[in-house]
Amino acid sequence: MAVQAGELRYLRRCVELAAEALADGDEPFGSVLVGGDGTVLAEDRNRVAGGDRTRHPEFELARWSAARLAPEERAAATVYTSGEHCPMCAAAHAWVGLGRIVYVASSEQLGTWLAELGVPAAPVRALPVGEVAPGVAVDGPVPELVPKVRALHYRAHGREV
Repeated sequence: MAVQAGELRYLRRCVELAAEALADGDEPFGSVLVGGDGTVLAEDRNRVAGGDRTRHPEFELARWSAARLAPEERAAATVYTSGEHCPMCAAAHAWVGLGRIVYVASSEQLGTWLAELGVPAAPVRALPVGEVAPGVAVDGPVPELVPKVRALHYRAHGREV
């Protein structure tokens, strides 16, 4: 299923959340959980600056949904996010039975940008969501918003695009 024009509003909100995270001294990632009926259920942004590197918004939304939604509601929901889920978040997403993922920028794109910036490699290898959670429907990247996400990551490392 391709990204529909009406879904861009959720992705734009993800980029706004990523910018909020960056403005608060954190890494620029943001995510929105949307129910099967199009209702925004929850949203979050990265909160790893405090030292807990598991405080990714996708992981938080998976935990939120497990605590508050019935299995069928989770399966009908979509997680929109500024960046493709890391392996930890992809696993959490699959374990709680969430539905589709739609991301702006891929892990591969992020890896390229970070390499261009000279950022040391992460302690966990980046994998496409499909390799970690093969049963999850995934759409992305979303080319019209990629430049905004790229600019946030460059700014996070003191550079402009």
